[in-house]
Amino acid sequence: MDGEVVVVTNPIVKVRLTTSISQFEIQRKFSKGISIAELKVKLEMVVGAPASCMDLELFSASDKFLQKLDDNDALLGSYSVDDDCRIHVTDRSGQMAELTDVSKVDRFEMSDDAYDKRTDSARSFMKKHRIGQYNEEELAKKKAGLAARMEEQKAASDAIPVGSRCKVQVPGQPTKLGTVMYVGTTDFKPGYWVGVKYDEPLGKHNGTVEGKQYFECENKYGGFVKPLSVTVGDFAEEDYGLDEM
Repeated sequence: MDGEVVVVTNPIVKVRLTTSISQFEIQRKFSKGISIAELKVKLEMVVGAPASCMDLELFSASDKFLQKLDDNDALLGSYSVDDDCRIHVTDRSGQMAELTDVSKVDRFEMSDDAYDKRTDSARSFMKKHRIGQYNEEELAKKKAGLAARMEEQKAASDAIPVGSRCKVQVPGQPTKLGTVMYVGTTDFKPGYWVGVKYDEPLGKHNGTVEGKQYFECENKYGGFVKPLSVTVGDFAEEDYGLDEM
């Protein structure tokens, strides 16, 4: 529509963090698409306060109080958060005050079963809000997506004969011509890979990666790419005049 204004915001926000535990201020970047519950879990790793005992307050870039981040199910981006805003973390557990002098703290070990029974732990918090590995539905989707991608890679690799001429197109890189030297799985990374000997020294190695030789070629002429980046065809090797003076 004419006159319509579309506002596009950055999905990542850079904020300042302060806590009731220390006087230091630090900066971190977070996705606006995470929930406040997920944000608290991430903050636990940064400030040390238990996620289940956090109160969060949002301040503007000029340190004017804006609002409390008190809805664990709400997305961070649903609040008025922008770059250079400040999130203040208040620790209600009282634990960190006792740990200022770490030399006075005895080492404490807890079994996994005992930790699993605690209701004030990060694990309990993540289970309650179905975060990360405790979100079975999301894990199932990721597993299915990974399996589908592996099948797609395998089907593509099965259609690439060793010895055939090929064109390699990787996003952000120049198109390269070469010869297929290897097709299959590797030890250096999971999935299916295609080893190519390029017509020009645009590669990374001589066919050997991490001490294992997959094919032979001159140094800097060899490379590995995903099968979907390879097109097999009658690509003539260009004459770059290397034998001419």
